[in-house]
Amino acid sequence: MSDKTGLAEILNKLEQNRQLDSKFNILDLLNVMRALRDPVNGCPWDVKQNFASIAPYTLEEAYEVVDAIHRDDLANLREELGDLLLQTVYHAQMASELDHFDFDDVVDEICRKMIRRHPHVFGSAEERASGVKPGFWEKAKSEEKNNGSAHVAKDGGTSRLADVPQALPSLKYSVKLQKAAARVGFDWPDINPVMAKVEEEWTELKQAIADGDQKHIAEEYGDLMFVLANIARHLGIDPEIETRAAANKFKSRFDRMDQRARDQQQDLTDLSLEQMDVLWDAIKVTERS
Repeated sequence: MSDKTGLAEILNKLEQNRQLDSKFNILDLLNVMRALRDPVNGCPWDVKQNFASIAPYTLEEAYEVVDAIHRDDLANLREELGDLLLQTVYHAQMASELDHFDFDDVVDEICRKMIRRHPHVFGSAEERASGVKPGFWEKAKSEEKNNGSAHVAKDGGTSRLADVPQALPSLKYSVKLQKAAARVGFDWPDINPVMAKVEEEWTELKQAIADGDQKHIAEEYGDLMFVLANIARHLGIDPEIETRAAANKFKSRFDRMDQRARDQQQDLTDLSLEQMDVLWDAIKVTERS
């Protein structure tokens, strides 16, 4: 679409839809991205981007989708889902320019994967009647890897953990590694030994702090956080989501404390820690009531 005629046709169709207030569809979005990436007449910023430069925005948009869900803001969720969809279209367009794959290939692959992984929905009458069998998900993923999608480790071998994306947030990355190891039986049978491990790592962190070795302190802190992620996994909760919820709760309480101080013609910077603690505790009591 680098020729002006192709671009002109696309721009004309988009403008017609805009003027008629017609609802745009996925084909329109694909054309928007093609226009933005046009090497002659596109947006200079969009044209110079690549997979690596866009990746941080992809991650950011995924977080903003989750944030809208947590705030139960459906109007904002619609907008953020669009932003996230744009990231998929963006990467597909760049791959198409390199003759690797295009958006249709992305759609085709995910459709085939969903159909393959859900025989209880899309399979034969017998498969639909039998429902989901125990261990089906693990078996399906294993078969997909054996068909050539497994990652190859740097030493030339195939790593059982290489399929876990390292770019994930640290807590989610930890849980996914633990789940992958658990599939071959490398896991504690229940939460009790994991709780004991938390106590062990906490003791080691306190000892490292006492010794004053900053590198050792950082290492022991990481070990403690990894075990806490394992606690979350055994409890069936998402540590990333719950940690974010705790952070949002702190923000809400702090903002309310700040507002309460202003209502009393005071500024937090002029209050002692003890005075702020009084306001903080009052906020908590209000929340409980």
